[in-house]
Amino acid sequence: MGVRISQAPWDPRHFQIAVLALLLAYGALGLDFEIRPAIAFGVVLAALGSQFVFTRLWKLPHFDPRSALISALSLCLLLRTTSLSTALIAGFLAIGSKFLLRYRGKHCFNPTAFALVGVLLLTDDAWVSAGQWGAAPLFGLALAGFGSLVLWRARRSDVTWAFLGSYAALLFGRALWLGDPLAIPLHAMESGAFLIFAFFMISDPRTTPDSRMGRIAFAALVATGAIFIRFELYHTNALLWSLVICAPLVPLIDRIFEGDRYEWGDTPRKDHHGGKTDVEKSDLGDLLPGLGAAG
Repeated sequence: MGVRISQAPWDPRHFQIAVLALLLAYGALGLDFEIRPAIAFGVVLAALGSQFVFTRLWKLPHFDPRSALISALSLCLLLRTTSLSTALIAGFLAIGSKFLLRYRGKHCFNPTAFALVGVLLLTDDAWVSAGQWGAAPLFGLALAGFGSLVLWRARRSDVTWAFLGSYAALLFGRALWLGDPLAIPLHAMESGAFLIFAFFMISDPRTTPDSRMGRIAFAALVATGAIFIRFELYHTNALLWSLVICAPLVPLIDRIFEGDRYEWGDTPRKDHHGGKTDVEKSDLGDLLPGLGAAG
């Protein structure tokens, strides 16, 4: 079993890894994040190790560390804990969900969101860093610009803009209805954690609907769910909870709005093999029917 690193320059994962690494370095050095090296190392080790083990168990021809590294860097940016065991659990949950929780070759959940919600439920020493990024407009613009680059490469900008538009409409509509100052919803959308969610999590092409109309509908559902969880249930981390809760609806949305399946590093291909793409057929679809490739 060899290591597989595609040389295709248009593969958006290369850009996403670079952007997330730069954000992590900026947070640790420029914003003085409390990122403990041992915790970060534990997350990365657990993610890459889980990817390697599942690759062997699933008898895949190549070990590809890129998606695992993306999940690990995202967890390092958002997860805060003092426990190394919690960091290891988070890394395993992120990668394990990709292999174990699948439907027709797609991840059922965003790996990072699933891992964050998982450690919040399973442990009592984990929290999500929502406010540590601050609300500096220049940083927000820089983050949005980096995110736009990644989204352009992954052809998933529509789901991010649909989410931002839906969430903004609901937030500002609520403020106007209650007579609150508009600075309140504006401040809520300026945080770095919110922009990371919008540009790097909800836009994951392996967990969003295949069609543009489906992605727009999914984004509106996630935004509505987040508003309900935050203001009606008074629960923190509403965006993460909403994304995880709405994720099982993606197969239904794909049935209503049909579209081409996305493949990393390549243009989307039409479905010609009973729900599997050519890439899935060659990698894993024939070995484990109904599971698909574990990318």
